[in-house]
Amino acid sequence: MRIPCAWLNELIDVPVPPAELAERLTMTGFEIEGIEAVNGDTVLEVNVTPNRPDCLSVLGIAREVSAAFNVPLKLPQCDITGEQPSSGFTIHIFTPELCSRYCGRYIKGVRTSASPEWIKQRLEQCGIRSINNIVDITNYVLLEFGHPLHAFDAGTLRREKVIIGPPDVITEGKSSVRIKTLDGIERAVPDESLLIWDSERPVAVAGVMGGASTEVTGATKDIFLESAYFNPVSIRRTSRRMNLVSESSYRFERGTDIEFLEKALDRAALLIQQIAGGTVHRLIDAYPLKYMPQSVTVNYGKMNRILGVSLAVSEILEILNRLGIRTEDKGETAVVYPPPFRRDIRSDIDVAEEIARLHGFDRVPVSIPRGPLLAGSINSKVLNRKLVHEAMRKTGFNEAINFSFMNMSSLDMLSIPDNDRRRKAVIIRNPLRQEDSCLRTTLIPALIEDFRYNLDRGMKEIRIFEIARVFGNCGKQLPDERLMLGGIWYHEKSPSLWKEDAPGFFVAKGALDSLFDTLNIRNCSFLPASEPFLHAGNAADISVSGSRIGYIGVLGPDIIGKLGLKKQKPEIVVFEIDLEAVFRHIPDSVKYVQIPKFPYVERDIALVTDETIPSADILAIIRTYPSGIIEDINVFDSYKGPGIPAGKKSLAFSITYRSADRTLTDDEVSSVHDSLVSYVMEKTGGELRK
Repeated sequence: MRIPCAWLNELIDVPVPPAELAERLTMTGFEIEGIEAVNGDTVLEVNVTPNRPDCLSVLGIAREVSAAFNVPLKLPQCDITGEQPSSGFTIHIFTPELCSRYCGRYIKGVRTSASPEWIKQRLEQCGIRSINNIVDITNYVLLEFGHPLHAFDAGTLRREKVIIGPPDVITEGKSSVRIKTLDGIERAVPDESLLIWDSERPVAVAGVMGGASTEVTGATKDIFLESAYFNPVSIRRTSRRMNLVSESSYRFERGTDIEFLEKALDRAALLIQQIAGGTVHRLIDAYPLKYMPQSVTVNYGKMNRILGVSLAVSEILEILNRLGIRTEDKGETAVVYPPPFRRDIRSDIDVAEEIARLHGFDRVPVSIPRGPLLAGSINSKVLNRKLVHEAMRKTGFNEAINFSFMNMSSLDMLSIPDNDRRRKAVIIRNPLRQEDSCLRTTLIPALIEDFRYNLDRGMKEIRIFEIARVFGNCGKQLPDERLMLGGIWYHEKSPSLWKEDAPGFFVAKGALDSLFDTLNIRNCSFLPASEPFLHAGNAADISVSGSRIGYIGVLGPDIIGKLGLKKQKPEIVVFEIDLEAVFRHIPDSVKYVQIPKFPYVERDIALVTDETIPSADILAIIRTYPSGIIEDINVFDSYKGPGIPAGKKSLAFSITYRSADRTLTDDEVSSVHDSLVSYVMEKTGGELRK
């Protein structure tokens, strides 16, 4: 916004030179991007933020200067005195929600000609070319008061009617509407766009641009001058859809002053009467939706705590009064009534900002921020999350970050049943894409998309994980949030002369075993899986101390088919773990154990049992055997095939024996080991593999 200093001085006696004024305005939130000398005057280039449309005018900046320097404001003459005859014009607003107020004045007998030099010069300083005296005055008042106006050639308005409404309402949707605007282009008008009509046709795109058919020309004798308040969202939508931007639309779509528009209309009518002559007729004012000020309650103590200052109540009220904000002191609080040109003030935080910028940010004491050191659950969660992150990276996985949105059809792809908790999703009211209209309830669909993206680009080994929250609709105001770890593993099978590839399930399971070791979780078990999208017999539910925390498994053949990967037949392993449940099982402290001084002895057991018995159950049985020299137990082989009866499987366990106070003899180890073998066979009904 370009502000000539001479024009500004007509509205307020600026007590400082332009350079100092520029610095003060910058410190109150209006950055001065440049200072330029134009035709013997100084012009300030002011950067006005989108939330302050009231400052897109000389008057708006004058208000700020008045508040900053506490000097009075001088409004130019706006009141029309003397006899004002009535006109035959009528105004009809069909959609008050789009046009809350529409004022007009009929001015008869004007002389259209070139503008005076002082108007031309000020328009030129602000970057607007002169057209004729009538149009130039509407532009002049736009720059002075910040409210757009439009002048119609009254002789072209049929039956002296002004109608405001969108095409689908006025024509009842019977035909599409086109209008030739002042730039000479004929445009199609979207049905919901607000238009100004006479009794037969559209004559202007409301708040954006007038129509060529009612343009003020040298032959114009009578004019109808409008000043209105249009819904900002409606104007913005129309401007974007019609690809038509103007000085008027720029202001209307940010919001104008519904109360002050009458003064802008009268100011323009007075200037037209003084410069172009004519008789100004009585005001016509259609105001179906009255402005109701929205009050804000502020607490003085909270204001000072937010700002880090100690302002007295009188100082706070004085600052707000200088800003033109009416207040009611209630003791410890105040009720604030923002003026209609400050609709951006909606909460006590907005009021605090106004106080801060007028008091001066440079006057706020500098202090080092303080915060408590958290040694409790919040701090431990952060540390545990870092441990999970590092453990996954050390096992060769790369981190993925996905959006928190989900398409419900992805659950259909995974064959998730209707009664599953993951079907209870939170619906987003205004999604970025209709396809992703829910908050995710599982991490797996997004990870599968990441996998497909990498596979399509020739990646032969894919290991990705994500640590993020999922959301469940629990019927309350806020959703249930849980921190989850999800992952996916894939390795393209290829011939190898020097090693045998391990099944992907066990590679991914090994990564999770390493994770649990990092977190010092020892009582973890893998049991037959219950997830519908995993391959039966190649999947497991993960439990800690008997409580299910997640799952791991190979995607089933039907899911592979839905992904369009049936020809490749890839082995894709996925896993998902509830980290909040995991964190509850992490021990509070770690007990130090001295490095053993004495050697260990290893013995193996190869046991043939029913294939329905999980290896985790046998491990648990071995751990219950009463012996003080069993140090560690591991499963190192699982086999079904030739040499093993149908319905049976062979499991091989490695047992580590060690004593803390002596070197074990072979006889001692053999005695305990033989007894352990008998104990396990009795408990499982199995037999040693021959």
